[in-house]
Amino acid sequence: MKKLLNDPADAVADSLAGFALAHADLVRLSPAPVFVVRAGGAVTGKVGLVSGGGSGHEPLHAGFVGDGMLDAAVPGAVFTSPTPDQILPAVQAADGGAGVLTIVKNYTGDVLNFESAVELAVEEGIEVASVLVNDDVAVEDSLYTAGRRGVAGTVAVEKIAGAAADRGADLAGVTAVAERVIANVRSMGVALAAPRVPHVGRPSFDLADDEIEVGIGIHGEPGRRRVPAADADAVTEMLLTPVADDLALARGERVLLFVNGMGGTPLSELYVVYGRARRLLEERGVTVSRSLVGNYVTSLEMQGASVTVLRLDDELEALWDAPVNTAALRW
Repeated sequence: MKKLLNDPADAVADSLAGFALAHADLVRLSPAPVFVVRAGGAVTGKVGLVSGGGSGHEPLHAGFVGDGMLDAAVPGAVFTSPTPDQILPAVQAADGGAGVLTIVKNYTGDVLNFESAVELAVEEGIEVASVLVNDDVAVEDSLYTAGRRGVAGTVAVEKIAGAAADRGADLAGVTAVAERVIANVRSMGVALAAPRVPHVGRPSFDLADDEIEVGIGIHGEPGRRRVPAADADAVTEMLLTPVADDLALARGERVLLFVNGMGGTPLSELYVVYGRARRLLEERGVTVSRSLVGNYVTSLEMQGASVTVLRLDDELEALWDAPVNTAALRW
């Protein structure tokens, strides 16, 4: 295994240190307990947003800390939930006096540890609400969750909820917007090759050269099925069709189409997937009014991609368009 690392045990710490140096205008790193917060700290009078999860999915979540998105992010070890003693100080650091919303992906460890931290924060007098992202249509239950997994749709939740907080919505309003996004976003992914966790040193799962795993999770969890490798158009249809069907998209609706890379797939290939996914949506009479293509929710160097569709209305579209300034997303 060849990676640009020193001691694999220090991979997350070394990466976070470099990230904080590179983006010191945007973020500050707390080394112990480990979390990332806005460089200027909490914004007085604004609802704070906190998210987090296992490392290995960069730029999720630390890459989305900044104006218009998160106020703090809590990274765990690779593919491992952060602990309550990390999450609690991140919530405290994000609290500007208007309450804090935690955005949690539906993985058992994340859910339990965020719940524990939120209970402690509430005992300290901080008003905290939580939402659970579960956009993956591939499976109902996996090794890591009870119910659907939270995957690339998390980016849309964090962006739109962050914009609602920046425009001055109260905690109930920000929570309601986040819940609307969750209700209207779906994703599905495919793996062409497995990632290698640094301290393990071998592929997370085995795929033959002529196989792909459809419906894979971002930690290498099993998908819907393992099938023979196919061309990009055929694979894209395997992803887009269940997403669109699950959303029950109707003619005349408009959507955000997000094609996400898993870390090891060239951007040129992601645009091939985007082109086919857009045509499939247009054939259904659905308008793609907003787009995002790139590596935003990765799985180390896994080869593959996911397709996310978010049903839009005027408010959600305006919140998506609102200014954002983070390391990974800015306009």
